[in-house]
Amino acid sequence: MKGNIGITTENIFPVIKKFLYSDHEIFLRELVSNGVDAVQKLNTLASKGDFKGDTADLKVSITMDEKKKTLTVSDNGIGMTAEEVDKYINQIAFSGATDFLEKYKDDAAAIIGHFGLGFYSAFMVAKKVEIFSLSYQEGAEAVHWSCDGSPAYEMEACDKKERGTDIVLHLDDDCKEFAEKQRVLELLKKYCRFLPVPVQVGMKTEWKDGKEKETDEPNIINETKPLWTRQPSTLTDEDYKKFYRDLYPMSDEPLFWIHLNVDYPFHLTGVLYFPRIKSNIEIHRNRIGLYCNQVYVTDQVENIVPEFLTLLHGVIDSPDIPLNVSRSYLQSDQNVKKIATYIEKKVADRLNTIFKENRKEFEEKWEDLKLFIHYGMLSEEKFYDRADKFALLKDTDGKHYTYEEYRDLIKGEQTDKDKYLVYLYATDKEEQYTYIEAAKAKGYNVLLMDGQLDTALVGMLEQKFEKSRFSRVDGDTPERLIAKTDGQELSLTAEEAHRLTQAFKSRLPQLDKKEFTVSLEAMGEEAAPVVLTQSEYMRRMKDMSQFQQGMAFYGEMPDMYQLVLNADHPTVKAVLSAMPADELAKVEGEVRGLRARKAAVEDTFKKKKDDELTEDEKKQKQEAADALAAEEKKLDDNLAEFAASSTAIPQLIDLALLQNGLLKGEALARFIRRSVDFVK
Repeated sequence: MKGNIGITTENIFPVIKKFLYSDHEIFLRELVSNGVDAVQKLNTLASKGDFKGDTADLKVSITMDEKKKTLTVSDNGIGMTAEEVDKYINQIAFSGATDFLEKYKDDAAAIIGHFGLGFYSAFMVAKKVEIFSLSYQEGAEAVHWSCDGSPAYEMEACDKKERGTDIVLHLDDDCKEFAEKQRVLELLKKYCRFLPVPVQVGMKTEWKDGKEKETDEPNIINETKPLWTRQPSTLTDEDYKKFYRDLYPMSDEPLFWIHLNVDYPFHLTGVLYFPRIKSNIEIHRNRIGLYCNQVYVTDQVENIVPEFLTLLHGVIDSPDIPLNVSRSYLQSDQNVKKIATYIEKKVADRLNTIFKENRKEFEEKWEDLKLFIHYGMLSEEKFYDRADKFALLKDTDGKHYTYEEYRDLIKGEQTDKDKYLVYLYATDKEEQYTYIEAAKAKGYNVLLMDGQLDTALVGMLEQKFEKSRFSRVDGDTPERLIAKTDGQELSLTAEEAHRLTQAFKSRLPQLDKKEFTVSLEAMGEEAAPVVLTQSEYMRRMKDMSQFQQGMAFYGEMPDMYQLVLNADHPTVKAVLSAMPADELAKVEGEVRGLRARKAAVEDTFKKKKDDELTEDEKKQKQEAADALAAEEKKLDDNLAEFAASSTAIPQLIDLALLQNGLLKGEALARFIRRSVDFVK
């Protein structure tokens, strides 16, 4: 019998050859899945009593012949009659194909899935395909079908003796790799390693007398009852860990896992593992395998689970997600959206259960968990609402607190004059040690926020927590971090304040992308003589610029530091006392006089606009301004000259720089030599 395959368009084979070629390896999944279906149908018939034959050794077998460049997929399942071959192979419902083919020309899965073309995926790699099939039905006659990749086919009776179907692929020259055992095993491991029917590739081998020899044991490449299909009550922790090692041989042991099992409103099974995550989110993505009835579909699960859950590892299996999924389908399918919501809730519930049942273990694993949890809280509002009960804060002493526990801990000491609760934090215990100790000396607790997402987390928590703010412990002086009052007034005159700030300012270093200012504060004699602080706002903006588009300009701005002088400290007072007071007072007197003169001149002409002034009037204003500027420069030059001769000023500045990791190279060497001189 000869004929043409019944399709409404004759471009099916060019499409398979050309448009589906990028996904050509899925042909093996399709053919093996068809074999599995045939076996399972026979099992169903047997269970109903409609098949009385032997079902003890049902399987799918794969054989290759590199010389003949053939690959054969065989099953001993239900088989087909000539009428069934004509119905299921020769008649392809392919109406309205032209528009669809154009739309999905690059998506093999979409085309195959919409039109039931699993068998025809064989033509992605084969120049000729043959079918040898014998139905289970009593008295059935075996049938042979062949096609060379055109709509023409041939079908005739054959002498196949054993029930089932053999599909023989005569491979194209550029696809001969699929006749190689290693390549076929690679694909079977990817797509078929958990199929519910045994899949055999030859016989197992063993080394004997220095050679690899075949044994009598079939080489079954799949696990027909993978862990996620079994009841959790029958599994041990070691079972789960072993399955994880099988899936990810090079990974560390997982923290813990969730066994999924849902029957309504959709069907879903699977096991999700929490890997050990400390940094570099991207490297851990795409480690969840999506399966449909134990057939591998994809590891691109972004549309099936919320984005932050793509950091998990494991398996999800759902018959409600078609075997051949397309991204557009995943984005719109309601079952998929329900699955995503369920998994998110299940993950949160599991974390909450572990926290409640074994808080000590949860705290021990917090460093591995926090990136995942923070990522979820930042990206999913519903997850934050669930996670704020078990998300932890850790202080610099290593103690853990829930958000509510920590609020209760600090509300007594760390509420400022405006009734804001102030959360102090450090990002590096070693670099910020002095600031941490200074804060603790005042009775404050300091959090350690050194995680990859903690900058973003701080911003979110400030919005979530009522009347609260976060301040990095080196963002201000200890007295001003949590202002209880309006602060102490300086006991210095304006001239004395200028002398100190200008003298120190003249000796500040010129560092790339760093800007310094100097201020004075009354901090008490026991406090440090100088403190270098960094603007909380600018630092946060610069940190956020690394993660958010549109904020890159903050990343280009210089770091803003403030050198705060403690006007109460004896050393700072000694610097002020060592200044040439009489000489400076004389220049300061001249400055005051010139300021008064400039003010008087400006007052005389205040009713006139600049363009209404005469040349003589403009000259008077300019001369007054120039005279004042010259005298102010003279004062500042005198202060700079004094600062240059002082050993205390550069020493105090370098101490502040050293404390913040900003003293390096030649400047550090000078500081060391100067320090040695001090102790001689």
